[in-house]
Amino acid sequence: MENIKSLNKEIFVDSEEISQIVTRLAERINNDYKDKDPVFVVVLNGAFMFAADLLKQINVLSKITFIKLASYTSDKSSGTVKQLIGLNENLKGKDVVIIEDIVDTGLTMQSLRKQLLALDVNSLEIAVLMFKPHKFQCNYPIKYIGKEIEDPFIVGYGFDLDGYYRNLPAIYQVKE
Repeated sequence: MENIKSLNKEIFVDSEEISQIVTRLAERINNDYKDKDPVFVVVLNGAFMFAADLLKQINVLSKITFIKLASYTSDKSSGTVKQLIGLNENLKGKDVVIIEDIVDTGLTMQSLRKQLLALDVNSLEIAVLMFKPHKFQCNYPIKYIGKEIEDPFIVGYGFDLDGYYRNLPAIYQVKE
């Protein structure tokens, strides 16, 4: 295993910009849900840091639940979505906001959306920290987008490489 410092990387989004993104998204969500009691569905493992920071700034009555999905092996998508930890919350009639770290092709999110919509939710929105619009292969809206990016492979702030580097306080672009 490489030492964290030996990975060839450079800062892509520093912790100050992350904080600004999170605050902006929280303000929008607070405004949109001020008269509702949403359920936030956090997608593990990648979204844990983003979700923690975002939810600390949410000031509306809400519930939080978690789901764990897997579609990546190392730095490549496997093309299939596996549910490793399922929902334990009744979402029927609820306003649901999915919190995810990144959407690129959108196929993982499409699978999750289909599953949640089948539970007869009142509304369903997505809050994502990073979005790759040029790779997006689906046709559904993403209401809360933190930052649109091109195609760097990133680690840190929840993003990983084989489970490593999630704990870094900023987001780094991995260099070849």
